[in-house]
Amino acid sequence: MEKGASFGLFRCCMLFAVIPILFPYHCQGNWMWLGSTASGITEKMGCLGLPLSNKQKDLCKRKPNLLPTIKEGARIGIYECQNQFKHERWNCSITNDYSVFGYELTSGTKESAFILAVMAAGLVHSVTRACSAGNLTECSCDRSRQSGGSADEGWHWGGCSDDIQYGLAFSRKFIHSSEKPSSPDLAGEKEARETMILHNSEAGRQAVSKLLSVNCRCHGVSGSCAVKTCWKTMSSFDKIGQFLKEKYEHSVQILDRSKKKVRRKDKVQRKVPVNRDDLVHIKKSPNYCVEDKKLGIHGTRGRQCNRTSPAADGCNLLCCGRGYNTHVVRHVERCDCKFVWCCYVRCRRCETMTDVHTCK
Repeated sequence: MEKGASFGLFRCCMLFAVIPILFPYHCQGNWMWLGSTASGITEKMGCLGLPLSNKQKDLCKRKPNLLPTIKEGARIGIYECQNQFKHERWNCSITNDYSVFGYELTSGTKESAFILAVMAAGLVHSVTRACSAGNLTECSCDRSRQSGGSADEGWHWGGCSDDIQYGLAFSRKFIHSSEKPSSPDLAGEKEARETMILHNSEAGRQAVSKLLSVNCRCHGVSGSCAVKTCWKTMSSFDKIGQFLKEKYEHSVQILDRSKKKVRRKDKVQRKVPVNRDDLVHIKKSPNYCVEDKKLGIHGTRGRQCNRTSPAADGCNLLCCGRGYNTHVVRHVERCDCKFVWCCYVRCRRCETMTDVHTCK
């Protein structure tokens, strides 16, 4: 074997050897890597080569046609996380390794809570959408809604309602098919983290279910709406992401030594129950203003900000009071294009100058 080939094989073996270190049993994040890979890579690696738990690999081998759908669920989850936080101090940046989200995934903070929720929701959304599109043999439309309705109001169930129950069940089965620890007894913070993982993942799934909407189509002479056929469909994923972002803003801090029960840390509100669709965390968020290489926090230095905005993307908030630099960017583009007979397009060369502000 040539030296270059043997070195490449060594690197590959070393890469997969560190997967158990990157993903302890309580970390559900390994499957999320599928959403950050280029098209075709996961298919070439096959189920056994992917950074999945043994149970997830078995599920993948038994139902290989689900792999593209799982990958799509991870992709839309990552995209929506970055979309919702693109103007925040923590902008849901991802890493180049299998951990995808780095420190935030297992930090126990409200950022970790959002990641768990949006990724679980992404898997539900992707699987349910594939069912309705007829791309999976295991499921289809929700046929329980093919009859019934309200004759008095002139509508009935029909069409192709999304079979969200299959998506919910698959998300639970796949995400929580992780390896069990060597010791069956969890204690203290580890148990609280496991509780947090289960709760936030379910909160993400509940968001998809809660935001189901009813669509209707009219039937009648000359476009009248004498009779309507209605069906249930999922909301767009950006709407689900926005709902989860609001839950993130009001995330509930729970005891870091909870025993299979989610309990608020605030003693005054200890007896107030935590709803299934609430996001929960056990640790306060770190300071995302300043770079922390140990935790993989990039800080906000160099981030582009909006000088006139009072919101999170404003220079005052995003730059954490450090101030900002302003530089002028020159844009050159073709403009006022006209077709000249025959046969070419003549354009002017236009220049614009724009002020760009970046955090100090």
